[in-house]
Amino acid sequence: MRFNRLIPALFAATLLVGCSSNGEKIEPDVPEEQLYEEALSAIDAGNNQLAIEKLQLLEARYPFGRYSEQSQLELIYAHFRMNQNTSAAAAADRFIRLHPNHDNVDYAYYMKGLSAFEAERSFFAKYLPIDVAQRDPGAARDSFDSFTTLINRFPDSEYAADAQRRMQYLKNRLATYEIHVALYYMKRQAWLAAANRGRYVVENLQETPATPDALAIMAEAYKELGLTELAADASTVLATNFPDYKVRSFKVPRNDLIYTASFGLLGEGTELAEPIQPTSSPAQPVRADEAPTTEANDATEQAEEQRSLFDRITFGLFE
Repeated sequence: MRFNRLIPALFAATLLVGCSSNGEKIEPDVPEEQLYEEALSAIDAGNNQLAIEKLQLLEARYPFGRYSEQSQLELIYAHFRMNQNTSAAAAADRFIRLHPNHDNVDYAYYMKGLSAFEAERSFFAKYLPIDVAQRDPGAARDSFDSFTTLINRFPDSEYAADAQRRMQYLKNRLATYEIHVALYYMKRQAWLAAANRGRYVVENLQETPATPDALAIMAEAYKELGLTELAADASTVLATNFPDYKVRSFKVPRNDLIYTASFGLLGEGTELAEPIQPTSSPAQPVRADEAPTTEANDATEQAEEQRSLFDRITFGLFE
């Protein structure tokens, strides 16, 4: 009987030995403080991938340790440094849900907004002449919402000033997108939809460069709808607040060959005011770009006066 009981025990022991010899090597436990210090050293050395691995291991092994909350904040930063904006935003959102009253939750809101802000910038937007304002502004809205929460809940936060500057750019971005959508409706004679887009800009995104375009679209769309009183009101507000604005029709379709061939991604069309994007830095809050110098303005004006490459090679037939 004893021999029969001994056989299964020996068999189980043999299996365990085989698994330990053939399987992956089990790493010994590393003290919590050592893991945290190694993660910080990796961040300082620019090895963000190693830092992410260390921080994730720290959270897995010591979920309730003394460095748990701080390691979650460092993980947000490490993901951001790796240009993993989606992961950084997700890590920030997770920290906010787990620690809504943490002393540094304002940093999590800031990094969540900053990650979405940087997600707006892509390879094509950086290196190709694509109108970013025509792209879907989902990331811009997410960034704006996070910055809004930060400023409303923590107006004295050290990150509030930079968030406020970025919000101004985002407002301009969202307003310009609404104008592009309104132009789409104007070309298709969807007057009511165009007027509603313009009204949204006037009511919710005031003090942006797109506001006069929005008023002009409202005036023209209301006129087409036969709503003469509303059209007159929009025209009066436009003339009163923007006396130098040059009124033109938004119904005229774009006839730029490049614009048509690229389905609206490239080329010139209706000129709209574009916001200036502030300089971004992953290390700390940043200041917005300074106003361009007089020399820079003169160079820009000279460049605008020169004929484009497409105009030269086509002998001016299409522009």
